[in-house]
Amino acid sequence: MILAEANQLNLTIRLFLLLLHPVFNCTYWFMEKKRILYISQEITPYLPESEMSEIARYLPQGVQEKGREIRTFMPRYGCVNERRNQLHEVIRLSGMNLVINDTDHPLIIKVASIQAARMQVYFIDNEDYFQRKAVLHDADGNEFEDNDERAVFFARGVLETVIKLRWAPDIIHCHGWLTSLVPLYIKKYYYNDPLFQNSKLVYSVYNDDFKKTLDSKFNEKLLLEGITADDVKGIEDPTFANVSKMAIGYSDAVIQGSENINPDVKNYIQENGKLFLDYQPKETYIDAYNEFYDKV
Repeated sequence: MILAEANQLNLTIRLFLLLLHPVFNCTYWFMEKKRILYISQEITPYLPESEMSEIARYLPQGVQEKGREIRTFMPRYGCVNERRNQLHEVIRLSGMNLVINDTDHPLIIKVASIQAARMQVYFIDNEDYFQRKAVLHDADGNEFEDNDERAVFFARGVLETVIKLRWAPDIIHCHGWLTSLVPLYIKKYYYNDPLFQNSKLVYSVYNDDFKKTLDSKFNEKLLLEGITADDVKGIEDPTFANVSKMAIGYSDAVIQGSENINPDVKNYIQENGKLFLDYQPKETYIDAYNEFYDKV
């Protein structure tokens, strides 16, 4: 109810601005791609500040303030404090099971609000994958053996939730390697879904390399109706570079999110010929990304 009233107030303000400033009207009402879906590996304040978590926090707010609609998703890691951040389950969105490696895993959706930004963050949760009190590695720095399946669950969980929301994104912007399967699923598995038929994929590459190669059967776990062995041949050796290359290959555009990224991935971007936005400093990235969306 509160969110609906806020949206109505937002619309009223825009209509008022329309009467006062025709230029504002041209910027918003004729903006080519209005709906942006943000999928991020991490977002502050739910996780400690980092380059990625800050971009994933402030970019959606900045883009929303420029007139676009947004939805934002991240995993509900066990270290996210539910009480302090006032997370609550969205019963109407929860309840389905995702089958990964022949095992059913319940999908639980939670939501929280960042009041200062007037934006909501949806959380993908599951007891098997996200209840541990850590993000991608344990206290000793050892990367979790099931990080590959966690990436599968997160990507599919987000897209299934967006379908339940019946919200068709114009742009899907992925941040971090844990989101790397989203482009594959959109182009090969959900391509016939009306909600995603016109969606464009933007993939941001960060300096977030995992050190240990993922499970050797990672590519086999991705096989679904519409996804063949040839489609995931590039990750038969699932290194960070190969996983990133596959994500880039199925994306429509690429952004360099960190000033320094994996050199092998950087070379692939340059050779691939995808629409590319180079690294942007903190002072300019919101405007640069916002303009970039309309070029995709």
